[in-house]
Amino acid sequence: MGKLITLALLGTLACRLLTGQWPWALWQKSEQSQKEAQARALLGVTRTATRAEIADATRRLIVRVHPDRGGTNQAVYAATAARDLLIARLDRIEAVKK
Repeated sequence: MGKLITLALLGTLACRLLTGQWPWALWQKSEQSQKEAQARALLGVTRTATRAEIADATRRLIVRVHPDRGGTNQAVYAATAARDLLIARLDRIEAVKK
């Protein structure tokens, strides 16, 4: 048990020294990028999509999945959440550039 804890501690410190970040910070970034990839796939936009492209893709998707056209509320909520996630990513990128 002691050896396992020691190895975990050494692995954590090695990750910090090699990447400059703790392992849990890297995992969090990985989860965020997976969510963004799912949002891009749902909306059908590329990684370099602009705000206008994201908004257009969201409008097209909502027209297809709207409850008045046989869709569900959950599909509309998913489209809106995907749009919000990608717009937030653009906001973060713009904030870093400033």
